[in-house]
Amino acid sequence: MRASLVWGVAIVAFALGFFVLERLFPLRRAARPLAGRLLVNLTFAAVAFVTVSLTVRPAVQATLGWTGQATFGLARLEAIPPILQLVLAFLLMDITFYWWHRANHRIRLLWRFHNIHHLDPDLDVSTAFRFHFGELAFSSVFRVAQIALIGPFPGSLLLYETVFQTGTLFHHSNVRLPIPIERRLVRLIVTPRMHGIHHSQVRWETNSNYATVFSFWDRLHRTLVLNIPQDVIDIGIPGYAEKRDNALGNALLAPFRAQRDYWYRTDGSVPMRSVTKNKIKQLAP
Repeated sequence: MRASLVWGVAIVAFALGFFVLERLFPLRRAARPLAGRLLVNLTFAAVAFVTVSLTVRPAVQATLGWTGQATFGLARLEAIPPILQLVLAFLLMDITFYWWHRANHRIRLLWRFHNIHHLDPDLDVSTAFRFHFGELAFSSVFRVAQIALIGPFPGSLLLYETVFQTGTLFHHSNVRLPIPIERRLVRLIVTPRMHGIHHSQVRWETNSNYATVFSFWDRLHRTLVLNIPQDVIDIGIPGYAEKRDNALGNALLAPFRAQRDYWYRTDGSVPMRSVTKNKIKQLAP
């Protein structure tokens, strides 16, 4: 219990740190007032915390206990040295999260709920907490399959989840890093500019850059896009870009209502980009 409290306090401290940094060194200009967005996103965070406590966490702990008793999972193969078991578990956790994220964009039912994360008209560290309770409830099924398949040791899982959470806060943040530094970082990990493209209103840009920790999963799957300048990116979903769409009640109920076309604005236009989808080796400002 005490360890969980310390872990939670550390994550909040990281979030507050990024919150301060993005005020000092903003990457993108804000489209909406901060106060209203914070109210919505923090409310989502509170509901998400309850949902995770009731569904995801018990499912993970139960499955982790089962894999420990049954000595089951790819990361528990006796032929693999302990240090490699840790590395394997970390990599398998990250690649399976890549596939899960991609599934949330490709499967209509899952997208109804994951879409709420993308409706945020701005992208900053508070967006990292904006996940619909329905998406988190669905994810508990995925987490059971993930943990059962991989069979990570508790320490391995804690290490990955710590990196996962801090990485999520980092790449959702609106912190402007110097281009030379970010170009080096993005060779290995997901960065704010890379993930900013994933939240674009242009459809093929949204359907790119799915990785959470290691950026090379997108390179391997040919879903990496890096050449879009941040100042030309409109954040959000075109079909749900009206102010009322991001009101708390509408955002919570949106997955349960008839869906509008996500990619057409209310005036009938579709956000486009003249840049091609070719694999890009550079990172634009």
